[in-house]
Amino acid sequence: MSGASGAPVAVLGLGAMGLAMAQCLVRSFPVRGFDVAPARIALAAADGVVGTTSAAEAVAGAAVVVVSVRDGAQLREVALGAGGAGEAMAAGAALVVTSTVGAGAVREVAAALEPRGVLVVDAPVSGGPVRAAAGDLLMMVGASDEALAVAGPVLDALASTLSYPGGVGAGQDLKTVNQLLCGIHTAAANEALALAHAMGLDLDAVIETLGKGAAASFMFSDRGPRAAQQLRGETPPLRSRLDVIAKDMGIVGDLTRLHKIATPVAAAAEQLFRLAMAAGLEAEDDSIVSTVLRKES
Repeated sequence: MSGASGAPVAVLGLGAMGLAMAQCLVRSFPVRGFDVAPARIALAAADGVVGTTSAAEAVAGAAVVVVSVRDGAQLREVALGAGGAGEAMAAGAALVVTSTVGAGAVREVAAALEPRGVLVVDAPVSGGPVRAAAGDLLMMVGASDEALAVAGPVLDALASTLSYPGGVGAGQDLKTVNQLLCGIHTAAANEALALAHAMGLDLDAVIETLGKGAAASFMFSDRGPRAAQQLRGETPPLRSRLDVIAKDMGIVGDLTRLHKIATPVAAAAEQLFRLAMAAGLEAEDDSIVSTVLRKES
């Protein structure tokens, strides 16, 4: 079975990233989509994705199934639950896990699906919805050669950069290192803008100026404008939910404890996100942390 054979590609989970990946893939493949929210299926259908009423319906006959869910519990449910993808996928098909769920969860799913002949590709992504829609993601891929032969065309369509750190689980491990840096940079961007606001500086000018110097980072340029909007009392677009970065930093913390590595800066960043979560802001853009800092001050 080959991902380039003309068989449909299924996308399970049509949130911000899943929808963007479906929008990208539909330019090259017949794509079916499923999400528990009918409104998300409707959005995908507007871009040419065939909406389905269940995960099993979406994956029937699919050579490659792309999963974009929030956490390990959702991955287990969609892949291993009753009526889920694992029961309906054919032997030789590939399940591509693009979510950050931790190595343990993806290895558990791979072991459970192996007797059915279903291949698992551990391929967490970095880049955000805009880059996902453009096929410009970074994907950290852990998989067997057999799985890569099936999923390769889909991975190539989604990513401009593919890294292969090892087998299933290695992609999650590398993504965890990525998220350690992203979490710290996101926290730092929010702290910097909160300080600039407290001093009465023009936030747009701060972002433009510092983005040209040694303090520049992707997270500062990406989160900075939204943090500035938050600090001015405006409502920015929701692009990066707070509970997602908090979940990712929890995975970072779990692995650092497992390997007995001290990461005090990452731990401080995680606590900052949890402070905002405790304020009931889990569904907000993670740039909301800037206003939490202002209030705490």
